[in-house]
Amino acid sequence: MTQARPPSLRCSAMAEKPDLSRRGFLARGLAAASATMLGGCEESSDKRSAETMGKEVTLFVCGDVMLGRGIDQILPFPSEPTLSEPVASLAVDYVRYAESINGPISRPSPFGYVWGDALADLHAARPNATIVNLETSITKSKNPAPKLWNYKMSPANIDCIKVANVDCCVLANNHVLDWGVKGLLETLSTLEGKDVAVAGAGANRNEAAAPAIIDTDGDRRVVVYGFAATTSGVPGAWAATNTSPGVNLLPSLSRGTAVKVARRIAASRRRDDIVVVSIHWGSNWGYRVDKRHRAFAHTLIDAGACDLLHGHSSHHPLGIEIYRGRPILYGCGDFINDYEGSGMEDYERYRGDLSIGYLVRFGNDRALTELALLPYQMRRFQLHSASEIDIAWLQSTLDRESMRFGTRIILRGSQLNIVPQ
Repeated sequence: MTQARPPSLRCSAMAEKPDLSRRGFLARGLAAASATMLGGCEESSDKRSAETMGKEVTLFVCGDVMLGRGIDQILPFPSEPTLSEPVASLAVDYVRYAESINGPISRPSPFGYVWGDALADLHAARPNATIVNLETSITKSKNPAPKLWNYKMSPANIDCIKVANVDCCVLANNHVLDWGVKGLLETLSTLEGKDVAVAGAGANRNEAAAPAIIDTDGDRRVVVYGFAATTSGVPGAWAATNTSPGVNLLPSLSRGTAVKVARRIAASRRRDDIVVVSIHWGSNWGYRVDKRHRAFAHTLIDAGACDLLHGHSSHHPLGIEIYRGRPILYGCGDFINDYEGSGMEDYERYRGDLSIGYLVRFGNDRALTELALLPYQMRRFQLHSASEIDIAWLQSTLDRESMRFGTRIILRGSQLNIVPQ
């Protein structure tokens, strides 16, 4: 955890921020990237008032956070380790796989261990809301759902989430019901007991569809809606109903569904709300973005129902689009997992060991003023600041994939720049 952090991806016309390098943040390497984005960043720093600065909202979002199985085993209160999987009979086997690649992992590790260098970055950025896709059931249940891969963490390890000051866990995904309805309900009650908001799952359809609402210091709200799509492997039977728990499953990705969702969100949003639409969609591997996903995101933004589209399910980051001044993260990639050394050689070209945290800043008028990418590598079940070589690989890959959406990610000296084509 001593490597220099090369930070971020930043809007060229944004207002100057305090020198985050003094707090050990953006001065640690991947230098601030500038962007000229459609519809955003039009105010220069000398035109922005103190009132505007005071009402800015900064979000930290990331993709899948999987704290079960091997991760759970290195924490202070591991679950009973028995598994029914093709490649492992015990959860601790995943610890051994990782150790065989990168060396020993201390057990028990403190709750903050897995977050590694990301904790210092989060502390320096001081986001108004930290939002993750929690792809783990938090339960003591010993009755897994009949599927190949089942993730759970012990409720006694909940401080692994709290230590990162996570404000909202999106639960609309294909693992939150890995341990059945009992596991989901225990997940909901455990998070509620720690004052962590949830979106995308609930004890019935209304609860699953309800947004998480996070109040900020500037009296503005961050409103998070969680959705799942069957394109990510979520079973249709997992959909919440009027009388049964489940996830907020989209009936389709059609324009009609998008319009209904947009109308529902737009009807309830306040003028100053920052609305995050978080969707678990698409396959685990591959860079192709489903045309339906893009059309769905555009429809929400066109209707004024989405300020940030937070997509996840892919095990690696996908291309980024800035549409009408609103960022669309089609796939944020895995952030924390226990896949290290577990036999995914066929997918090594996607560099699933590399993770990205996304810092998104909105101004007083909800205009996007900054988008920063914080790159990490997962080693020994811990996030480490990515090396210059890995950052260059990410830049090249994300530039290639974002280009089709009218966005370029260009490395210029020590800076990453996002510019429209």
